[in-house]
Amino acid sequence: MAKQSMMQRFAKWHIWLGWLVGAPILMWLVTGLFMVAKPIEEVRGNHLRVEAKEQALSLPGGAAPTTGPIREMRAFMQHGRAISRVEMMDGSVRRYDLATGERIAPLDALAARSIAETEIKGGDRVASVTLFEADEVPFDFRKPMPVWQVVLEDGAHVYIGRDTGEIEAVRTRWWRAFDVMWGLHIMDLQTREDTSHPILILFAFLGSIGALIGCVLMFRRRKARAATGA
Repeated sequence: MAKQSMMQRFAKWHIWLGWLVGAPILMWLVTGLFMVAKPIEEVRGNHLRVEAKEQALSLPGGAAPTTGPIREMRAFMQHGRAISRVEMMDGSVRRYDLATGERIAPLDALAARSIAETEIKGGDRVASVTLFEADEVPFDFRKPMPVWQVVLEDGAHVYIGRDTGEIEAVRTRWWRAFDVMWGLHIMDLQTREDTSHPILILFAFLGSIGALIGCVLMFRRRKARAATGA
């Protein structure tokens, strides 16, 4: 008898919780279904843009510190000195010292370690320093560029561009766990970037229908209880 009373109490709590969270769950599922129905690129209107042929930067003779087709160049202060960063049409990056015009050499392991120590809290506690080429970067970086991976003792991965001389990304243990959860959330464990694919849309649709039916049944249960005087 006591066990039945406890089960009835759980059932009553379940009903009240259903009333409290049913509407938000239905809202989350319906809005989620709407958001995954179209690829984010289409939502942003990228498909409406007229694709223009990429052109190399045209500069007066002697204005560029390097030869070859240039996509972009900019000047700024980096680590206490004025530099020019030049991105070539093939995607490679070169740096030049504006004071001397000399090209700055790509970072070595010691320089990458020094940047981590200077610009990251706890960056002096280094476990390892590894260079990865553009075509073999770790999965938690996912950018096709040569980088130094500085692994800290707390498990954080600091990625420093070999040619850019800048910190390109910081991946903590929490970030890596979040990345896995995100992949599960959008049902894309391969790239963890596709938020609009048939499997996700199907389950979002089924979840929305299930939540909607559940909300309708709560009204039916309430009506039945009122009729029996329970």
